[in-house]
Amino acid sequence: MSVLLADAAVKVARNGWRVSEPPPPYGVPLPQSATIRRVVANNPGPMTGNGTNSWLVEHTGGCVVIDPGSATSAHLDALVDAASGRPVTHIILTHTHHDHLDGARPLGLRLGVPVCGFHASAEPEFTPDIGLHDGDEIADLRVVHTPGHASDHICLETGDGIILTGDHVMGWSTTMIPPAPHGSVRQFLASMDRLRSRHARLLLPAHGPAITRVEECIDGLMAHRQAREESILALLPTTPRTLDEIVDSMYHNLRPGLRRAAQLNLHAHLEKLEHDGRVHHHDGRWMKIFP
Repeated sequence: MSVLLADAAVKVARNGWRVSEPPPPYGVPLPQSATIRRVVANNPGPMTGNGTNSWLVEHTGGCVVIDPGSATSAHLDALVDAASGRPVTHIILTHTHHDHLDGARPLGLRLGVPVCGFHASAEPEFTPDIGLHDGDEIADLRVVHTPGHASDHICLETGDGIILTGDHVMGWSTTMIPPAPHGSVRQFLASMDRLRSRHARLLLPAHGPAITRVEECIDGLMAHRQAREESILALLPTTPRTLDEIVDSMYHNLRPGLRRAAQLNLHAHLEKLEHDGRVHHHDGRWMKIFP
């Protein structure tokens, strides 16, 4: 399936930057281009959408697997089959959240290849075999460190204008940003600026379909964050409140399983607003600073 044919099945939402797709088949290599294929893991959920995209990217020495995701034998078998006989030279993680990490060691051991990730792992129990730094080149891909969603998050840029964005840029949903030390809204926005300046022609996220309207998507996601910040300030109680109390006052009818994500996102935004001198935090309670 070509990029154009793949986009024909993708729905662009009314706000312009969101894109969605019907649930893709699991365990089936879906061609994105002549050298890139997607295998979707069967791990759908509120935080993963239809599932984790594992990308196979060919290079001069073989191919790499990016974000193996699920450790189920069915998914790992599908990744091996999707290589179509080309040697897998590396496994690369965009970050160490478990919907990306879990299949990495089993697949690496099976194939006898190194697992690569940012040199400063955010997962205490994981150390990459090859630690990557910003600007490194590996298997014809350039490493771009993009903290925000995770401190060890990286994107991977091809030589022909494609960026594999992990969870940093997704078209089906906004990205969950946890508070420090694992995440940062300020770092997330700075990383977004950095990706936008690279003028990619296509973004391939770890969840959801390819993003062809690159700048529109990035601008929409950044505008969403700025609007969220203003809504937090507008709704923040005038008396000090705990984080749970603020969540209760700001979020209504949360889907099951999303309260924790809402709490983390809110906490991360409050940290940025405190850094900006717009809210005050003391003894577990937050309040707005009035000019």
